[in-house]
Amino acid sequence: MIKNAHKQLLKEILAQVYNNSLFSESRKYMQHGSTSIYRHSITVAYKSCEIAEKYHLKVSYREMIRGALLHDYFLYDWHDKEHNHRRPHGFFHASAALHNASRDFKLTSIEKDIIRKHMFPLTPVPPRYKEGWIVCLADKICSLGETIKR
Repeated sequence: MIKNAHKQLLKEILAQVYNNSLFSESRKYMQHGSTSIYRHSITVAYKSCEIAEKYHLKVSYREMIRGALLHDYFLYDWHDKEHNHRRPHGFFHASAALHNASRDFKLTSIEKDIIRKHMFPLTPVPPRYKEGWIVCLADKICSLGETIKR
């Protein structure tokens, strides 16, 4: 359970992202098992807050949450074999997500780093900021849970 202030911040940022972009499209695409990219992204943002709070890490919650919400903002069904979406997906979707997020939002360097490097170690360059490391870890925790839950 995260602090009420962070829960409220998450809701506020989610509303901003949802209302000012194509983020709602992510409801249509599955990420792992029966979990949509939309649900996955929100869960990663929540888990990132849990990790930062648990270890009393000094982070920018606003940037971490926004980066987490947009980390998989690639807007396509990566399971669709008929459309070759720069396979293998795990190595390339961060670039598509960053492209889309940069098109729709003015991103900070922390947010860009989170989106670009959340697939470390599949992507060779590790995150530069604590927020990126936290989202990277939260993404793996959530992805594992969603995959096992199938």
